[in-house]
Amino acid sequence: MAELILTTFDWVPELPRGYVRDIRVRWALEEAGLPYRVESTPFRARTAAHFSHQPFGQAPWLTDGDLTIFESGAILLHLGERSEALLPVDPRGRSEAIAWLFAALNSVEMASLPWSILIFTGEAHDTSAWKLFEEFLRKSRLAHLEPVLAGREWLAGSFSVADILMADVLRLVDRFDGLATYPACRDYVVRATARPSFVKAHADQVAHFAAAD
Repeated sequence: MAELILTTFDWVPELPRGYVRDIRVRWALEEAGLPYRVESTPFRARTAAHFSHQPFGQAPWLTDGDLTIFESGAILLHLGERSEALLPVDPRGRSEAIAWLFAALNSVEMASLPWSILIFTGEAHDTSAWKLFEEFLRKSRLAHLEPVLAGREWLAGSFSVADILMADVLRLVDRFDGLATYPACRDYVVRATARPSFVKAHADQVAHFAAAD
């Protein structure tokens, strides 16, 4: 089995620590018990070598032998192929997990990310942009996700890569109290992030960036 190498930034500012997307990969690797090591790429100077692995200059990417995979969703799917702890083997469960993984990325995160950016930039809550994205996130996404999570522990039966992605997307919303009126969503984030694999992944990421201060 080829060595797994996770590459992330060597440093990031304080605000995004604990939320950089390499945490999704760390979490999956810890959940599956797959051995890996972490390498760094410069945050302040994105090199040609960086762009050859990640064409948008972001992080992370995963090296698996002679394969290089970028985008957190693609990496999690790749790891799911290597571990039943991350992706069900039965066709129905597998299909459902993959569908929810894409839902986390394409339906929920595409609504939560612009909302979060407006918060980071200090957008006033009476602007048209704020009202648009607030309503989109709440009425079109969280309001529909709430009854789903109220009726199940995990999205596809057993814990899977779908839960890693969805919980990570939702915990950024929760960071800014966006789940205050969605108790099932908030409880889901709480139980997902209580897993030892997340606790270790989070601590490791924070320590990694703090070591470069």
